[in-house]
Amino acid sequence: MGPGKPIHIRRDSTWNVPEPELVLVLSSSGAVVGYTIGNDVSSRSIEGENPLYLPQAKVYDGCCALGPVIALSEGPQGARAIRITIARDGAVVFSGETSTTQMRRREDELAGYLFRELSFPAGVFLLTGAGIVPPDDFTLRAGDVVRITIEGIGALENSVAGDS
Repeated sequence: MGPGKPIHIRRDSTWNVPEPELVLVLSSSGAVVGYTIGNDVSSRSIEGENPLYLPQAKVYDGCCALGPVIALSEGPQGARAIRITIARDGAVVFSGETSTTQMRRREDELAGYLFRELSFPAGVFLLTGAGIVPPDDFTLRAGDVVRITIEGIGALENSVAGDS
């Protein structure tokens, strides 16, 4: 989904969370050509039932938002603050912050793993992993508004749709 478009949560999941992520924009050769923001919505109750259910928990209509722009790469990125707020009925119910300095793997290492046995003739978006996740007692609800900001890129804001 793009900026301002609704993200979805699965009807068959009781625990759904957003995952704010730096996204690497990779060329067809695996080179980092830019960056954007990603919201990788996860259905934790499905994921927790069995590790083999991870595809169902992570890949479904409306499960991911990207944007608002692609910031072109000028070499390896420096530290960028990543922030998330979730508003419900106009009040902030969760907020968190981390930094890209907390990433465990380098950009080229992540791209290398992805391109090891896969090809992407038109390039690909690679979500790098979440450093902020709401607590176990939190779940997204229809009408929530998720706002993710990454320093130097901008803000990605999406509401949660009522039905997926």
